[in-house]
Amino acid sequence: MAVTYKKLWHILIDRNLKKKDLEAMAGITRYQMYKLSGDKDVTTDVIGAICAALNVKADDIMEFIPDKEDAAK
Repeated sequence: MAVTYKKLWHILIDRNLKKKDLEAMAGITRYQMYKLSGDKDVTTDVIGAICAALNVKADDIMEFIPDKEDAAK
């Protein structure tokens, strides 16, 4: 199962924030932001820090996408 953070990018746009603003607010590294930008897996600590910084829930910033073979079932 894949993950997408498109919802997070929409929140940043709506709040007129840049990725580096989020890095500072949430206390996450550039590498963690790089992983988020590429829809790669990150730890729950990173998700929690972002949620706390933006005052949102995890499902407000991310979405799981079923694999193709899972969708066919």
